[in-house]
Order: sequence, then structure tokens, then C-alpha cells
Amino acid sequence: MSKSPLLGMTLVELQAVVKNLGMPEFAAKQIASWIYGKKVTSIDAMTNLSLKHRELLKETFEVGCCEPVDKMCSSDGTVKYLYQVGESHFVESVYIPDDDRATLCVSSQVGCKMNCKFCMTGKQGFTAQLTANQILNQIHSLPERDKLTNIVMMGMGEPLDNLDEVLKVLHIMTAPYGYAWSPKRITLSSVGLRKGLRRFIEESDCHLAISLHSPLPLQRAELMPAERAFSITDIIGLLKNYDFSKQRRLSFEYIVFKGVNDSLMHAKELLKLLRGVDCRVNLIRFHAIPGVDLEGADMETMTRFRDYLTSHGLFTTIRASRGEDIFAACGMLSTAKQEENSNQYNI
Repeated sequence: MSKSPLLGMTLVELQAVVKNLGMPEFAAKQIASWIYGKKVTSIDAMTNLSLKHRELLKETFEVGCCEPVDKMCSSDGTVKYLYQVGESHFVESVYIPDDDRATLCVSSQVGCKMNCKFCMTGKQGFTAQLTANQILNQIHSLPERDKLTNIVMMGMGEPLDNLDEVLKVLHIMTAPYGYAWSPKRITLSSVGLRKGLRRFIEESDCHLAISLHSPLPLQRAELMPAERAFSITDIIGLLKNYDFSKQRRLSFEYIVFKGVNDSLMHAKELLKLLRGVDCRVNLIRFHAIPGVDLEGADMETMTRFRDYLTSHGLFTTIRASRGEDIFAACGMLSTAKQEENSNQYNI
């Protein structure tokens, strides 16, 4: 019989665990401190719990962390890790060191339902939701975890399509009993599922990044089928109800495709669409993926696009491309091959 993981439990859930086992109430905070503060991997390491209580806890529970089963290292220092989730599923997360910053792109689903034209994860299709334990394990078991300065929920999957588990993870990451991170160190990226978007904004203080990629609804729908159900104009209408002028940051991600969304007309439409919204735009270079007839715009075009937007009052940056040589760059994550060949791993 499999044991339940403690990693991924909130303090309230840990309080229920110790109560059910007849342990003192303060033991819940002790367990949380061992897992999230000291990042232990076994119950035996929780030495301020009595031996009796540790043995009692071990009968039903385990810490529930597992190391990555594989990794690939890029020439630019980026590292892509493969984690097994469940019996035959896998997810990838990407560690990106950059001077005094170190960012981890975390996955929230196995595959994705959104099927964006430019994304390999979408081509994989949707397989499973990750639990809070499986999402947090990508951080907890990361070899470089103590170097991390930032987390982005921007790996495999649509975070707002697994919102209960994602919000639970964000709560643990920012709670005093958990990792105690500032919400300013965490960004969630989404195509903009309306119901989930409202909940995320109201129940979390983390930064928000919306995948935009075209200011024209018909063209955006061609690139991102989710536009048909969650239009960008509706999303921006919702966002205007909230204040992003202080510490919380709102950004829009815009992959620049050659001859598709890189014209002066697109820049002007983008300015119109985002007028009155306190935000920034991140321009992203497209990384070619198999079977997709899109090309990335050259750097000269991207620079011209950026400069036009910035000169008209819309703060715009060009995101540095990292990890392309190991298929770890934006839009390139996929575990379809591992799903098909799961017996290659001896876990």
C-alpha cells in the first residue's frame, strides 16, 4: 500500500494529520519546519519528534520527494530536468542561472489542453494533472534549489487549468510555515482562463504573465485556440478591474513570428489593446519545432518592434533565449517520447 506524501500539505492539513494520529498539535509546525524549512527527505530526520511519533507517522506517510530521473545541460548553463510523476508519466522543469539570478520553470500538468500552434507541450496533448506534491517536488528535489531566486509557473501545462493544486503550491511557497518566499519572486504564466484568472488574482499576490502573441483576435485564435473561449479583449477587460501599479507586476508574452505578427500595424494594435493597462510586454524569440510552419523574426525586427512600443509608452523588453540546444527554451518542453518509452527508466 502506497503512503501519502507530506510534501505538498498545508499547515491545516498537517494539523489534521497529527490530530488523527494522536500527536500533539505543535507537531504540525515541527513537521512543516522539517519539510519546508530544512528540506529533509525522510521522516527519520525529524529528530525533535519522538521516536514513537516518527514510527507512527511512517506507517501511513512519507515525505514524498523524488530526485529527477534525467537531466540535459545546455551550452549556456541552462539545465533541463526530467521528473517521473505517477507510474508512467513524466514532466520537465528548467533551471536557468543568470548572474545573480537563478530561475526555475515549473510544470503544472503532464502535457496541455490548450494546443497552441507554436508549443510542443500542446502537441503532446493532455495526460494528467499534477498534484501539489508533484509540483513542489520539482523545487524541493532540484539539485540547485538553494540557489533559486525566482520561480515561474511556465513549464508544461496551463496553471489555471489546475488551479486548486497550483494555488495550494503558491500558498505553501509564500506562507511563513512554508518556504516563506516573497510573492514578488514568483510569476504565473497563462493563456487567460477567465474563471481561474479571477481566482488567481484575488487569492494570490504573485506576478502574472498573459500569453498574448497577437493583438488581433482572429489571428490569435489561429495561433491559440483558447482565444475562441477566452478572448483577449475579455481578459484585458477583467484585468482592468485590478491594480497592477504597485509591487505586483502584470506582463504580456509576445512571441514574434516572421511575417505573421511583427509589423507596424501589429505594434499599433498592441498599443490600442493595452491602453490604460499598467503592464509590460516581453518579446520572445520563436524556437522552431517539428511540423510547424512558423519562423522567428530576426533580432533587427524584434528590436524595431520593441523600440516602437517603448517610444509610445509601453515598456517592452526582449527576453534572452536560453536552452534552445536541449529543447528547454520557451514552448519546447515535451515528454511525449518518455511517455511512450517509460520502461526505459528504472525508478
